Amino acid sequence: MNMEQISKIKGTRQDGAICNGYLFSFNHLGECTVYKMNALATAKDGEAEIFSEFVLDKHDIIVPHSNSVMFGAEYYDETDEFPLLYTNIYNNYANADNKLKGVCLVYRLQRNEREFTSTLVQIIEIGFVEDENLWKSVGEKEDARPYGNFVIDAEQKILYAFTMRDNTQTTRYFSFALPKVTQGEWCEQYNVKKVVLSKFDIKDYFDCDYHHYVQGACCNEGKIYSLEGFTDSQENPPAIRIIDTNLKKEINFKKFKDFGTNIEPEMIDFENDICYYIDHNGNMYKLSF
Repeated sequence: MNMEQISKIKGTRQDGAICNGYLFSFNHLGECTVYKMNALATAKDGEAEIFSEFVLDKHDIIVPHSNSVMFGAEYYDETDEFPLLYTNIYNNYANADNKLKGVCLVYRLQRNEREFTSTLVQIIEIGFVEDENLWKSVGEKEDARPYGNFVIDAEQKILYAFTMRDNTQTTRYFSFALPKVTQGEWCEQYNVKKVVLSKFDIKDYFDCDYHHYVQGACCNEGKIYSLEGFTDSQENPPAIRIIDTNLKKEINFKKFKDFGTNIEPEMIDFENDICYYIDHNGNMYKLSF
C-alpha cells in the first residue's frame, strides 16, 4: 500500500462519501461539510475551501454517528442530482435512552446552488441483533459495539452489514438484497418507512478476523475496505482490512503506522477508481494497493 497526501479538510470527522465531484464529510452528530473534489487538489498547503454545510434530517432525535456513509445506485426521484445516501448509527452514545442497534438510515439529498437539504426517507434495521447464533456473541462480556457497520455494493444492489463479535473474536458479514426505497412499513416514531431485515432475508454470511473498533468502510468492485482502530494504540492500531466478498475472506491487512501515521482512521471511498482516505485530523490521502 502507498499513501500520498493531497489535501486537508476540517478535522474531527467521521466517515464520508464522494459523488458527482463532491466530497460529503460527516461528523458524529450528522453535520456534513461539503467540498468540491477539484478544489481539494489545490489545497495542499492549507485547509480546503468549504463549498457548503448542512445537517442530516432528524439528527436531533436519531443521533446518526455517521460511522459508515455511502451512496447507493437508486434515486428517490429520477430528476434528483444524487442517489440515495446511506449512513449508520453504529454508536449513538449521545442518545443514551435510545441506543439503536443494527440501524442504517437512508436520505434523499437535494441541492439548490450551494444549499443542500436532506430528508430521511427510510430506515433499515437488522431484526435479529439479539440472536445469539447470528449477530450477538455470548460469553463473559457484552459486545462492546453491537450496532454494526453497513456498506453498499451499488453495482450489485447488495447491502452488507457486519458486526464485531467480541466473545468469539470474529467479525461477521451478512449480505442482503438492498431494499428499494419504496419498501417498508410506516414508522410513526420517525414518520418514515422502516424495513426490518429478518434472518430469512439473509443471502449469505461469513466470519473474518476480528476488526478492532470499526471506522469508515466502502465497497468497490466486490471488495469491502474497512477501517479500524484508534490513535497510537497497541491493542487497537489504526489499520485497514480488505475483504473479498466473493472469496468470503480477508485478503489484505495493513497498519497505518507502517506508513508513517498513527492518527485515527475515519473515511474511505472511491471515485474514478481512485481510493481516497481521510483521518480524524482531516488529512486527505490517495491510497494505492
